[in-house]
Amino acid sequence: MNVVENGAGRSSALVCLPTYNERDNLPSLIEELLDTAPVDVLVVDDASPDGTGRVADLIAKKSSGRVSVLHRARKLGLGTAYVAGFRHGLDRGYRLLLEMDADYSHQPRYIPEFLRAAEGADVVLGSRYVEGGDIANWEPWRQALSRAGSLYARSILQVPVRDLTSGFKCFRREVLEAIDLNTVTSTGYSFQIELTWRAWRLGFRIKEIPIVFYERQNGRSKMSKAIVAEAVTSVWKMRFH
Repeated sequence: MNVVENGAGRSSALVCLPTYNERDNLPSLIEELLDTAPVDVLVVDDASPDGTGRVADLIAKKSSGRVSVLHRARKLGLGTAYVAGFRHGLDRGYRLLLEMDADYSHQPRYIPEFLRAAEGADVVLGSRYVEGGDIANWEPWRQALSRAGSLYARSILQVPVRDLTSGFKCFRREVLEAIDLNTVTSTGYSFQIELTWRAWRLGFRIKEIPIVFYERQNGRSKMSKAIVAEAVTSVWKMRFH
């Protein structure tokens, strides 16, 4: 694993972007992020065959220190990518650490709202299921399945959060330090559930803000049957262990 850095950034907030074959989305997404909010960006690339890592390096070199790239040797899972990104940010003193997808399903325009909400909360969660939230361009069966998955996790873990599977979040550094990233067990999308659940169990303040979730613009979804199966079983492991 190696890191490409270009001087010091100028923000107290770091957006972590795990990538695997996202070269078509990455340039415009990072440009929007840097234009929209006072944040730095860390790309965590899992040796994308399409050259996403090389594209990220070129962006970083032109970013005046606001973009860095963490290269990993192979595809190791979404959860471990975020853990690596969070460790990077904690080591460099960032006060807020954000996570979002790199496929435009999460819109950069919401980042200022996350930063404002973090002034009064420890975890800010972009929610599809609170008033004002929505899912765009999904078939009804996919929306129903997503809602059912969140309800399933909420029912087992008893967490008072409407969108427990959301992957658009902002953490105060104190939350991630208290959780102890070395003990996080989830590697796929259940990582989203685990971190929110553990933050709630530790007594941190969680605030949901409405977002509209969009279908990806380019590339292919990373969702698979194995990832779904992990999410189904992992909530029971969290509940009893």
